[in-house]
Amino acid sequence: MTLAHKIALAPTLGQETYFRKACGTARFAYNWGLARWNELYAAGGKPNALSLKKELNSIKGERFPWMYEVTKCAPEAALADLGAAFANYFRDLHRKDRRRAKRPTFKKKGRCRDRFYVSNDQFVIEGNRIRLPRIGFVAMRESLRFEGRILGATVSREADQWFVAVQIDVDEEPCVCENQAPVGIDLGILHAATLSTGKHYDAPKSLAKNLKKLRRLSRRLSHKQKGSRNRGKAKMQVARLHRRMANIRLDWTHKLTTNLTRRYGLIVLEDLAVANLMQNRHLARAIADVGLAELRRQLGYKAQRQGGRVVFVDRFFPSSKMCRECGSKNNTLALADRTFVCPACGHTEDRDLHAARNILREGLKTTQGPWGSDACGQMASTKRKRFASRLVEAGRAQAHGQTPKESSRREHV
Repeated sequence: MTLAHKIALAPTLGQETYFRKACGTARFAYNWGLARWNELYAAGGKPNALSLKKELNSIKGERFPWMYEVTKCAPEAALADLGAAFANYFRDLHRKDRRRAKRPTFKKKGRCRDRFYVSNDQFVIEGNRIRLPRIGFVAMRESLRFEGRILGATVSREADQWFVAVQIDVDEEPCVCENQAPVGIDLGILHAATLSTGKHYDAPKSLAKNLKKLRRLSRRLSHKQKGSRNRGKAKMQVARLHRRMANIRLDWTHKLTTNLTRRYGLIVLEDLAVANLMQNRHLARAIADVGLAELRRQLGYKAQRQGGRVVFVDRFFPSSKMCRECGSKNNTLALADRTFVCPACGHTEDRDLHAARNILREGLKTTQGPWGSDACGQMASTKRKRFASRLVEAGRAQAHGQTPKESSRREHV
């Protein structure tokens, strides 16, 4: 499994100047490769990243000698990224949905993320510092957290802070899930995650809390003269605020997903089309402030590391409108209604909790056999069957709002 550990750097002024030069070299190589690619493609050729790399290496000594001031990995990785971008574009050329990859465009200074790549043979990590080519050791805020084969590193800038993301190939043995019950999760805006157990988690909503400050800083930035030093200062203030809001959201998401994957062996979610939900101009900002897509992504890979499993229910499943007692649908349920009331049997329950329990029940129906046999390591067949039966019983009890003992007593009666 490949993991990345992102660590903040504490470079000196000279090292920061080198970082900016390397980022500029990578950006220039990308733009040069894109212009050359378009030229060759218009002439009927079939360019690729390898041919562009050879051509750039043959002419940079004469035309671009300043490229030798930084590591050779910066321009080479930029051309590799260009080749991958074109490969994604041609792969999705005939797709009609919004996930289709767009044609690569030129990068402009100040409007793209500054970063450059360093291969694993060009740097060494020793404790709380990393040795990069041409500048030596750079102080890191913490030491490397994972152990394994280092694949590479990416140095990037967010506002005025520099980071290094080290990619590591970790050899981890699969965990064994024991005594972990399944859970259904309903994702939303009012409550970011509502569990079928009755517990809910609210997002910090850092954008909503800092929206007034963001508007004030953005208005101050728009009043500055373009190209002035004061405009650069105002732009940095806006970038720092965006970084702070993103860090608050990311910290909450990591803590929540780690807690859920450690407590539950089977997590059932609704297969929401977040990109389609973002098209609603009334809810787009609130949805983005919660970070539903990132929450789903982290649950997926963290559950795999913990030996669990994530199951998705069809996005058209009426989890909020279908009564979990009689099965009838309440088609008159509006988005503003926070309590579900069944028109047939009169069952009343909180809307999000009702949806979470419906999602759990539907997920247990679609999960065939002992769900933990694939992801929870090797267990004896009899033990696995008993474990799976207890999980199914616990899931049904949660779906009915009962404890497992009450559910079994009700079946015997």
